Amino acid sequence: MKFGKLNDPSLLEKIDFRLPPTPERSIALLQSAVRSPLQVHIGCPLWGNKAWLGKLYPPGTKATDFLRQYARSFNGIELNSTHYRVPTEETVERWRDMATEGFHFSPKIPQHISHHLRLYNCEPQVEEFCEAIEGFEEKLGCSFVQLPPNFGLDQLSRLDWFLAGWPRHLPLAIEFRHESWFDQQQLRPQVLDLLEATGTTALITDVAGRRDVLHSNLSSSTAMIRFVGNGLVPTDYTRADAWVERIANWAEQGLERLYFFVHEPDDTFAPDMGAYLVQKLNKKLELGLAEPGIKPEAGSQMSLF
Repeated sequence: MKFGKLNDPSLLEKIDFRLPPTPERSIALLQSAVRSPLQVHIGCPLWGNKAWLGKLYPPGTKATDFLRQYARSFNGIELNSTHYRVPTEETVERWRDMATEGFHFSPKIPQHISHHLRLYNCEPQVEEFCEAIEGFEEKLGCSFVQLPPNFGLDQLSRLDWFLAGWPRHLPLAIEFRHESWFDQQQLRPQVLDLLEATGTTALITDVAGRRDVLHSNLSSSTAMIRFVGNGLVPTDYTRADAWVERIANWAEQGLERLYFFVHEPDDTFAPDMGAYLVQKLNKKLELGLAEPGIKPEAGSQMSLF
């Protein structure tokens, strides 16, 4: 993920990676929800990475079997391919059938809707996309909209229009990238009003180069986090540890579902950080998630656990 990427690693030492405190409004929302056991889905932004052969996938695994192998290690995927093309019914069914029970696909809304039409006058495109992803059936997770970097608060009415027409039975999250949506690392009240009224999740993006868009607002009983690491450097692990503590606190307050997707440079090390999170969350919350069988990188903190 290029958004917020730091080209100079030496700048990492100067960044304040602390998470913003959870607002009282979010705590009240969680406590008002119907309490049920926390469901956690952790994964990467793709499954087709040949660099994972011999680490996540057995040597010699064919590309056509990558998804099947991936779903044995992680129970979620940030499905970015749908941002560029709506999959056919046959493709969705094939992916669904290759994934294990309890696996969730979280498709990204097509860029034609979010970036070209900018969420307006896009009813046919939304209908086409929704019909396609409903083929995932019980394996459909929370879809998400990545708003363009220049899509600001002055276009709130467009977001309102889009959410009013979105099918309520399909979970949805919104990723905000323009600084105008935020005030001191929190989403503005009028934005939260809209999200809460429509049951839409406020997606949280944790990336080194854009701390201004990192927030801790929950607008539903579901949390979706896109975590962007920097190559398994020490701060990747301390940041992940902070998220484990925060998630544990949210779970105590009433969080019902979590989607946590890990990005690393070129996503080569995304499975390593994903496995680390699964292990730490299992230990903290006794989730019983299957732990990916990954050979740790030499010298990485993962080898200490």
